Amino acid sequence: MDLFEDDTTGGNAPEFTVSEISGAVKRMVEGEFSHIKIRGEVGRVSFPRSGHVYLDLKDDRSVLASVIWKGVASRLETRPEEGLEVIATGRLTTFPGQSKYQMVIEDMRPAGMGALMAMLEARKKKLEAEGLFDPARKRPLPYLPEVIGVVTSPSGAVIRDILHRLRDRFPRKVLIWPVAVQGNQCAPEVTRAIEGFNRLTPGGALPRPDLLIVARGGGSIEDLWGFNEESVARAAAASDIPLISAVGHETDTTLIDYVSDRRAPTPTAAAELAVPVRLELMGWLDGQGARLTRGLERDLTQRGQRLRDLSRALPRPERLVETARQRLDYAGDRLPAALRRGVDRHRLALSDLSGSLRPATLRRAVAHEAQRVANAATRLTPAQTRLIAARSEALSARAARLRPEALVADITRKQTELDRLTQRLIDAQSRLARQQQDRITAASRLLDTLSYRKTLERGYAVVRSGDEVITSTEQAKAATCLEIEFADGRFAVGSAPAKSRKSKDEPPQQGSLF
Repeated sequence: MDLFEDDTTGGNAPEFTVSEISGAVKRMVEGEFSHIKIRGEVGRVSFPRSGHVYLDLKDDRSVLASVIWKGVASRLETRPEEGLEVIATGRLTTFPGQSKYQMVIEDMRPAGMGALMAMLEARKKKLEAEGLFDPARKRPLPYLPEVIGVVTSPSGAVIRDILHRLRDRFPRKVLIWPVAVQGNQCAPEVTRAIEGFNRLTPGGALPRPDLLIVARGGGSIEDLWGFNEESVARAAAASDIPLISAVGHETDTTLIDYVSDRRAPTPTAAAELAVPVRLELMGWLDGQGARLTRGLERDLTQRGQRLRDLSRALPRPERLVETARQRLDYAGDRLPAALRRGVDRHRLALSDLSGSLRPATLRRAVAHEAQRVANAATRLTPAQTRLIAARSEALSARAARLRPEALVADITRKQTELDRLTQRLIDAQSRLARQQQDRITAASRLLDTLSYRKTLERGYAVVRSGDEVITSTEQAKAATCLEIEFADGRFAVGSAPAKSRKSKDEPPQQGSLF
């Protein structure tokens, strides 16, 4: 039905409301384009908090606004990125609020292998520019980890190969975090597994692994695409636990291989990188033990031989103490007589000292000291009297200086001196000002005398061409316009080439200045 068909021959068109027109257009568009596939390049992409995805599909001439609702966006295998060429399946609808049409996308896939590789290359360049591939940030693997965390599918052959290889080489505790290794849920589950292992507490009920292995068997690039997602690569780069990537076969390369600390060509090789061979370590320890035993035996033999050689060079012990024993015997013979002489000498010294400590001597010493104290006491009173008199006199002199009359006289004298110094300062400032004024006047007269304007007043003129002063006829001939300055002002004149003289005696003709 034509909405704009005239119902009468008079041309009176029916009237519609805006909502009626918008609804009719919406039904028409949705009826005609209820299921379509569009190939185009993803333009502007936005991911608001609502979970919906708003993007543009474009080619070299047109742009189509599109929306992916939250439920569909969570099931997409490929996250839309700007510049990615895709094939979108969905339906067209209108948005009456802005009078525009848009596509509601129900499925989106990259437009062939070239689009996937282009998107992978773009992600690789982005992460490399951020420094996530820098070898300096890669950490060494622990030599013998106590606990190994494995992120892989619990039902595949990969986990059996890893466990079997670990059992053969060096049995360790293994924690398995089951994840989907392909499909829509692969990237988010692997990301949560890596982050979950890093959140475990060291030494807790569930021990934190010392090493992580992210493993998967071989497959096509679509099967391995989950390990090319940016979230997986960033989780592996941010892991505090050293990480080995073992995704695909030796020829398969994913983004997680670039950011991991070590890349293993196969899951079995990852297990070999994780632990050493126990039997080889035991053999090495036995060899080291044997070497240590032989070294100790050889060292003990050498030291015993050295001790015997040195002992032959030493004298006999009896000879070492013969001289000391003889000196001891000699000193022992002299000791009793020396003790008696020492006692007699100290007894004589004590007798000499005790003679000066007799009672009569002590009484004389005490009486002498008492007489000295009495003499000092008799001199003390006159000395104190003289000191007090001197201090009183000094205090009276200071009190006289602090009387009101003395203070007023001192202030008056100081004020007179200040007035005299003030008047001298004013006089000096006046003389300095007159001297400076005289110098300025003389300089002004000199400037006026030397000014070129005084020369102009005597009948001279200054010829200019622009800002340049003309000082020769050659410059005047070359100038296009001349300006002459007299004492009373300036005016411009046209310049004409001067006529050459016919003879030396004929004066040049004066041209008109106007």
